[in-house]
Amino acid sequence: MENISQNSTVDNSNKKLLTLVGPTGIGKTSLAIELAERLKTEIISADSRQFYKELKIGTATPTAAELSKVKHHLIGNISIQDYYNVYLFENDALQITEQLFQTNNYLIAAGGSGLYIDALCNSIDDIPDVDDKIRNDLAERFEQEGIESLRFDLKRLDPLSYDQVDLRNPKRVLRALEVTLSSGKPYSSFRTSIQKKRPFNIVKIGLNMNREELYKRIDLRVDTMINEGLVDEVKSLLPFRKQNALNTVGYKEIFGYLDGGYSLERAIELIKRNSRRYAKRQLSWFNRDQEIEWFHPGDIDLIEHHVLNFGV
Repeated sequence: MENISQNSTVDNSNKKLLTLVGPTGIGKTSLAIELAERLKTEIISADSRQFYKELKIGTATPTAAELSKVKHHLIGNISIQDYYNVYLFENDALQITEQLFQTNNYLIAAGGSGLYIDALCNSIDDIPDVDDKIRNDLAERFEQEGIESLRFDLKRLDPLSYDQVDLRNPKRVLRALEVTLSSGKPYSSFRTSIQKKRPFNIVKIGLNMNREELYKRIDLRVDTMINEGLVDEVKSLLPFRKQNALNTVGYKEIFGYLDGGYSLERAIELIKRNSRRYAKRQLSWFNRDQEIEWFHPGDIDLIEHHVLNFGV
C-alpha cells in the first residue's frame, strides 16, 4: 500500500477530523455514531483490536445494527494471522481521510488506543517490518525466561532504547528487540519523533466521568460480553492463542479459565479488574495531551457545538 504519511497535496484546510477518545466502556461507539449522524459523515476505528475480524465480543465491536446506521472503516478488515502495526494503520487511515474529505467536511476517528490516535494526528516513525521467526523466538524466550533476559539483551544491543522504554512493559521491550534484531540497527535509530503537519484540522474530544460511574459501566459491559458468548468466542480462538492480538484483556483471562487455572467466576472478576486498570492507563495516556477537550458522554450537544465552532 502506498505510503501517504507525508503531507497531502489536496487542500483540506477547511476540513475537520474529530478524534473521540476515552477509557474502555465509556460509550465512545454510541456517541461516535450519534455524532456521525448529526454531522452526516463516517467513522474510522482507532481501536487496535477491532481491526481483527475474529475478535468481536471481547472487543465490543459495533453491532450489525450500529454498523448499519453509519459507515465504519477499519473494523474487521484483517485477520489475527495477518501482520499489522501502527505504521500500517497510519497509512490506511490517511488514505481513508484523503478519500472521504473530498465529499465530507467532517470525519470521526474513535477509539481508545492512544498510540493509534497519535499516529493519525501526528504521524509515527517508519519502523521496518519484523521477521516472524524472530518475533516468535523472542515470545518463546519471554515465556520461558521472563522479562529480565530480554532487558539484558536490549541494554546490550540498544542502550538508548533501554533508557527510554518502559522496562516493566513486556510489549515495549519485545518490540524494541524485534526491530533491532530484524533490521540489524538499534530500534532507537528509527525513532525520530518528528511530527508531520496534517492537511486538515484536528478537533480532539475526550470522554470521562466519575470513577464510580465508569467502573459500573465496565462491570456491566463485561457481564454483557459473557452473556453474549465470550467464552465460546475464546474457545474458537484456542489454535491462535499465541497471536499478539489475543494477548489482551478479556481473552487472556478466559484462556486461563479454559486451562483450568481458575473458575469462570474468577475469570470474570479478573476481566473486570484488568479492564478497570486498563481504563486508568488509557486516561493517563490521554491526559498528557493538552489539546483534548473533555466532556461527559451525555454532553453530545456541547460536543457538537464545540466541533462546529472549533477554529471559528
